[in-house]
Amino acid sequence: MKLAHLKNIYRSLSFRLIFWVGLILALSISAWAYYSIGQQKKRAIENIVEGADRLGNTIRLGVHYAMMINSREDITQTIRNIGKEQSIKNIRIYNKAGEIKYSTIAGEVGQATNIREKACFICHETDPPPVDVSLAQRTRIFDSPEGQRQMGIISPIYNEPGCASATCHFHPEKKQVLGTLDVVVSLKGPDMAVFSYEKSIIFLAVCIFFGTSGFVALFLLRFVNRPIRKLIEGTRHIGRGEYDYSVDLKRVDDIGQLATAINQMGRKIGGKQDELNKQKGEYQKLFESAPCYITVQDRDFRLLRYNREFAEHFDPHSGDYCYQVYKGRTVRCEECPVAKTFEDGRSYHSEEEGVNKDGTKSYWMVRTSPIKDKHGDVVAAMEMSLDVTAMKHLESEVEKSEEKYRVIFTTIPNPVFVLDQSTLEIMDCNDNATAVYGYSRREILTMSFLSFFGADGHKQYASQMKTSPALDQVKHYGKDGKVVYVNIRISSTEYLGKGVFLVTINDITEQLLAEQQLIQASKMATLGEMSTGVAHELNQPLSVIKTAGSFLHKKVLKGEDIDDETMKTLTREIDAQVDRASKIINHMREFGRKSGVAREKVQLNDALKRALETFRRQLTLREIEIVMDLQPDLPSIMADSNRLEQVFVNLIINARDAIEAKWWGNVESKVNVKKISLKTLAKDGLAVVEIADTGTGIQPNIINKIFEPFFTTKQVGKGTGLGLSISYGIVRDYDGVIRVESREEEGSRFIIEFPVSSEN
Repeated sequence: MKLAHLKNIYRSLSFRLIFWVGLILALSISAWAYYSIGQQKKRAIENIVEGADRLGNTIRLGVHYAMMINSREDITQTIRNIGKEQSIKNIRIYNKAGEIKYSTIAGEVGQATNIREKACFICHETDPPPVDVSLAQRTRIFDSPEGQRQMGIISPIYNEPGCASATCHFHPEKKQVLGTLDVVVSLKGPDMAVFSYEKSIIFLAVCIFFGTSGFVALFLLRFVNRPIRKLIEGTRHIGRGEYDYSVDLKRVDDIGQLATAINQMGRKIGGKQDELNKQKGEYQKLFESAPCYITVQDRDFRLLRYNREFAEHFDPHSGDYCYQVYKGRTVRCEECPVAKTFEDGRSYHSEEEGVNKDGTKSYWMVRTSPIKDKHGDVVAAMEMSLDVTAMKHLESEVEKSEEKYRVIFTTIPNPVFVLDQSTLEIMDCNDNATAVYGYSRREILTMSFLSFFGADGHKQYASQMKTSPALDQVKHYGKDGKVVYVNIRISSTEYLGKGVFLVTINDITEQLLAEQQLIQASKMATLGEMSTGVAHELNQPLSVIKTAGSFLHKKVLKGEDIDDETMKTLTREIDAQVDRASKIINHMREFGRKSGVAREKVQLNDALKRALETFRRQLTLREIEIVMDLQPDLPSIMADSNRLEQVFVNLIINARDAIEAKWWGNVESKVNVKKISLKTLAKDGLAVVEIADTGTGIQPNIINKIFEPFFTTKQVGKGTGLGLSISYGIVRDYDGVIRVESREEEGSRFIIEFPVSSEN
């Protein structure tokens, strides 16, 4: 326990701060003390050296005169007197040969010294010895036999001019140094002073170190260690999940700000943890309630986790092998996406099949995903399997349905095309398309549907194919120019994932031929109805021609002259009546010819007038009034004029018969007006024709049947029942509408509406 406590102290920030601050402080104070003591020693030695050098100079000056007069006793006495100073240990004067000539120690006089000794070697290191030697080179410090430090300074005694010319003894003028003065002083006093200074400095350094260290330690413990302990305690509480714990530090410095930040961090972590727990719950809920099978497997393919859907379907146990639970196998699958995920850490997908608990087969879409640790190594794999058994069954049913519809598509008795919506290129067709158009299937699949319209119909039908759901009585061209009339039905759908038009063709060529024959038969019947009026119309011009011819014949027989004016009048009248008869005959021939199905611009007013022209005289004779209200600027429509004329003839004949039936069926009706009204107008993009009569009208119970084939209200032998039916078909062929408004015994009104031509 103590060792652990010591380790905690050693690892604490306060200890490290105290240790390093103390170490730095100790090194700093030690460096300061060492530098101070060194400087003090240096200054003490320098002072002693300067003093000893001054002493040597003083001695040299003191014995200078005695040397000049060669007074050895005075020199010896002077040296000994100075040598009595306590700090001076010895004073020697050497000659050039190293012999001690004078000394404070009497026993040394006359002794020779080895020039290789330290005192002499300073100058005699080189040969010849140098003349000028620095003070530092002349100074030496050594230990005495008593163990005390001593310092000696060698001072050269130079050969002065006075010495060279003195009569007492003679020194050669060229000899520069005559000898040396060696002053040895004791360093005991200075050493004791320096030692005392060292003790003082060291004591001061120790006091400063411990005082500063103690203050720093107290400061760190009081203002750093305690707050840090509170901060650590707070973070531990937060780490244990106590996110509402608050560090109580009422400070405004950095540590106080840190405490505030930790408190805020705790609250934020608490909020994030609550949110994370909520998300974790949601993800766990999603994991458990996901409508697919989810497992987590280790590298041995054992189940680590699985969701509720998997558990309910397969009844697994933790540690079971996935292939055993999924498919009842004893070894893993040969193609296993989980194994691939463990190999390279990537996701894989596959389609699998297995056996349920009840023995039925199941099919799954499998997707794997790696689960990695913090080092990026794959430690587990997640496998998600979506049960697509129902989809597989549906695919099978769809394939069967597609096959069924393919059979219907190929065997339907009408041509069927699949067209690209943008280009109208033929993408597919059934076999009957080849039978109707004469092209082979291979040829059709390389064509555009617009090719069937011919060169003139490309532009017209290109837009209509994309906007209209139906096109009726369209002229198509098959192989080798074969003409086919068809009704086209267009619906939008998808084919191979692309928007297409499904076009169904109804070949109405034979139907149109039958209708043409029926219409022609109706025309022939109508011509029979018109014969009386035509005969009357032709009788009048023939009578005029007969009268003019008889007159001319008589004049010729009598030989009488005919004046020019009379001749001009007769010939003009004959010519006019012949033209009139020709016009009637041409109109009858034109009306009686077979009509085509081609469309052209037609003016309804003109067709209505031609239809009336044949019957006008007949109606006048029958006292039937014709009232015409034709809009002069009526827009044109796209139709066939001959067929429209037949419609109008049929309606005028019916109006005439209704008026006649009313006239002859009721005597009181004679006082009624016999009138047929013809009116044209344009409104809302339509050209409208109204044909009204004042006849018997139509009974309400049969008004819905009048356009049915072979239905008639006329007496037997007076009607075929085809007129209104054929008229209804012709109007419908030209995109028109025909309807009737009628009141019994008051008359009927037939209203026909056609879309006006876009070329107006």
